[in-house]
Amino acid sequence: MAMEWSDVRIFLAVARAGSLGEAARRLDVSHPTVGRRIKALEEEAEQPLFRRTKDGLVLTDAGDRVLSLAESMENSALSMERRLTGNHERLEGILRVSSADWFAAFVLAPVFVEMGRLHPAVVPEVIASYRLLDLSRREADLAFRIVPFSEPDIVQRRLMTMPYGLYGTADTVAAARGDPASVGLILMNSAQSHFPDVAWLIERFPDSSRVFTSTSRSVQAQMCLRGRGIAVLPRPLGDGTAGLQRIEALGTPPTRDIWVGYHQDLRHMDRLRAMLDVTEKMLGRDRK
Repeated sequence: MAMEWSDVRIFLAVARAGSLGEAARRLDVSHPTVGRRIKALEEEAEQPLFRRTKDGLVLTDAGDRVLSLAESMENSALSMERRLTGNHERLEGILRVSSADWFAAFVLAPVFVEMGRLHPAVVPEVIASYRLLDLSRREADLAFRIVPFSEPDIVQRRLMTMPYGLYGTADTVAAARGDPASVGLILMNSAQSHFPDVAWLIERFPDSSRVFTSTSRSVQAQMCLRGRGIAVLPRPLGDGTAGLQRIEALGTPPTRDIWVGYHQDLRHMDRLRAMLDVTEKMLGRDRK
């Protein structure tokens, strides 16, 4: 069975999305186009590649065999794209940067300003999300994380150590000092409940109730600012939010390492290297 790259993209999108409509949305093409291409592939294969279930489209055994071929073609195409991009000699174009929203707003913003001054033709495109994007699929060119990268072919290094602090409003801080059990705890959600700052906060305030959780540190800061409770926040975010006070008397939360990484095929991309150089100079190795 011969497959064109355009068909491979559609097949993989449907396999990953589980529906023709969602695949069409992700590819920015029409629903009928996706349906026609899948039908043509199934006619060429002379057997169904998908079957309908109550949970959406799932691969048949034949579709499962096609999947490995399609993923191999995708990896080759993505590798070619990364290498072509990495060999781009002009210091211009979009540079996709992935990081948490608070890190982009309170730590990287001055770096982006300096990049704009030094290299005005480079346009940073910030994808501010807690989701760990796939660098091998070019979901981002450069990523900043609080956990090391586990994917293959990623060049990474520890950029800095991020200090954290315990924060609240003036009224919340006074209440915490008088009766710790009277203040609520603002925490990461259950998926991030293993974070060391969550354990630290619960240990310091064993009799306090959990009142709010979020994957977003920025949302936690806003709820903290509105008097909902106390929260452990990265210090650039907490110190940079007017109206919040750091409660130093109750101890210091554990720090977290910040890691920066990119796919090895992009190691010659000039605008990426320029961003790394500016970041290293401005943020240093450790931030106290």
